[in-house]
Amino acid sequence: MTEDPKPRYVLRRITPTEWVINDQRFPANDPRHIVACVYEYAETEVEVVWVRDLPLAMRYSNAFEVLADVERMHGSSRATRPVQIPHLPPLLAN
Repeated sequence: MTEDPKPRYVLRRITPTEWVINDQRFPANDPRHIVACVYEYAETEVEVVWVRDLPLAMRYSNAFEVLADVERMHGSSRATRPVQIPHLPPLLAN
């Protein structure tokens, strides 16, 4: 499996405790370029302010987990066939 030479989403550190996630599909002057702002809340916890409307968590262990979740949300691997659920025949009434 090869890595994408230019990933769509990148995590950029702004300060020692703040990051942004950028969508490189859009230019830097486009409002859609920023996906989220990530702030270190505690040593082992970050808080996310979503600039886009994404159904993802607001707290993570670190900024890299946030980036991974965004990539997973928009990844092509999500496009899979549904899992078949086996159905049982109805119960007979006595």
